[in-house]
Amino acid sequence: MTTFDEREKAFEKKFALDQDLKFRAESRRNKMVAEWAAAKLGLSGTAVEDYVKAVRKADLQEKGDDDVFRKIRGDFDAKSLKISDSEIRDAMFNFLEQAAAQVQKEAK
Repeated sequence: MTTFDEREKAFEKKFALDQDLKFRAESRRNKMVAEWAAAKLGLSGTAVEDYVKAVRKADLQEKGDDDVFRKIRGDFDAKSLKISDSEIRDAMFNFLEQAAAQVQKEAK
């Protein structure tokens, strides 16, 4: 095996690891933001768990974060909660940072 082949395999392995970490961080972020939204919606007990599942399912609709945002925005609107788009996006961003740090720490 040549040095080039070894480098190529190393890059492929790193890419796969990075994708796995990204997936785990986004999944954890979705749980955290769903729990935050559930509290704002007044949910408790098993309703929170069900809501977390619904948000995670919504994330599978399309690539990116817009599907999660639309799910939460729609639920807030349905309950007439006055929470701004920027507050939702800020929460998603902050929870992603927390989740990524947790996943990185666990990976070491």
